[in-house]
Amino acid sequence: MKFVNPLPFVSDIAASKAFYADVMGLRIVEDHGDVVMFEGGFAIHAGAALFRTVFAVDDTSTLPYGRGNLVLYFEEADLDGAYARMCGHVDLIHDIRQETWGQRVFRFYDPDRHIVEVGEPQ
Repeated sequence: MKFVNPLPFVSDIAASKAFYADVMGLRIVEDHGDVVMFEGGFAIHAGAALFRTVFAVDDTSTLPYGRGNLVLYFEEADLDGAYARMCGHVDLIHDIRQETWGQRVFRFYDPDRHIVEVGEPQ
């Protein structure tokens, strides 16, 4: 068995696609409307469509998809540059800080309140 990619549910596929492509700078490699795949194996899926596919019923929940229980982790060699480029366009959780394991990271929320972590390569 091989793990392929995480597939977070998103409430607005167009807004999330723009966020990951324009704000984070990820390159789209496939766009199938309800699912968008980015270079490096990351993908997003329109939440209502994926919910119907998985559970065979409509999602009637009013809760956000991001619930503080999942971190989407990315690495960036130019961490300071990425921070400067993104910090005015994201809901920042914290500025760049050095974690106990020695890595510098910053964290923010995507449009669905999924936690996104960007760290320098270790």
